[in-house]
Amino acid sequence: MTTLDLEVHRTVAATTASAAGSGAAAAVDRRRVPRPLRRLLGPALLIGCWAAASGSGWLDAKTLASPWKVVQTGRKMIADGSLPEAVWVSAQRVGWGLMFGVTAGVALAVIAGLFRIGEDIVDSNLQVLRTIPVLGLLPLIIIWFGIGEEPKIIMIAFATMFPVYQNTFSAIRSVDDKLVEAGATFGLGRVGLVRHVLIPGALPGFLVGLRFSLTISWLVLVFVEQVNAQRGLGFLLNNARSFYETDKIVVVLAVYGVIGLFSDTIVRLLERSLLSWRRSFAGR
Repeated sequence: MTTLDLEVHRTVAATTASAAGSGAAAAVDRRRVPRPLRRLLGPALLIGCWAAASGSGWLDAKTLASPWKVVQTGRKMIADGSLPEAVWVSAQRVGWGLMFGVTAGVALAVIAGLFRIGEDIVDSNLQVLRTIPVLGLLPLIIIWFGIGEEPKIIMIAFATMFPVYQNTFSAIRSVDDKLVEAGATFGLGRVGLVRHVLIPGALPGFLVGLRFSLTISWLVLVFVEQVNAQRGLGFLLNNARSFYETDKIVVVLAVYGVIGLFSDTIVRLLERSLLSWRRSFAGR
């Protein structure tokens, strides 16, 4: 090896070591700050810009209330009980709708995923229904079930059924056929294959569908609660819009955001618990 080659080799080694050291130092710095705090950085910056715009007068209070006004209004709504009651009523509607929608989605996905005749009968119909706008069905739902609680729950159930069905069905059909053959070779019957092979393989897809369904349930709720609803978050939002109360509008929207984040956190915890056997890339 010539002197030039030795020099090049030393330079490359020094550069690699320096890069590795910088990467390790950056990793250590990231670990020093708890991840939940890092995830709050984006919302904190957004609120800071909002407060600066309101404080400088660039953002008119009639267009959007200031953060401190929103906080004051939120405290008043909590103190008089209107906000907790609205959250409780809306959560019940979403809970019932999700229960019916997720149950129906899983049941139909299992029928269509395990049996070809089930796929021929179920999947084609659901693909047609999936393309129909959910909110466009509201007039028919009202005619059939009236304007009480039933239409609201039915609309949420109908909207949340499809993400669960689509992702669970695709996950069942994506299970490696070699795993099924291996299970059959070891003596697993149909029930054993479903329990030990198909369910673990389809679980990630189901959880993805559940996350979508949770988001969709609250989006649909905003709309259905504005149809003859006397209670709930959508009712508060509609009243605030009628009187141009932007502070109350922001309070309700913030509650929607917190509930959405809380729902997503629950599904993430379920993923960590139920999918602890699966190792996947988590970012660097």
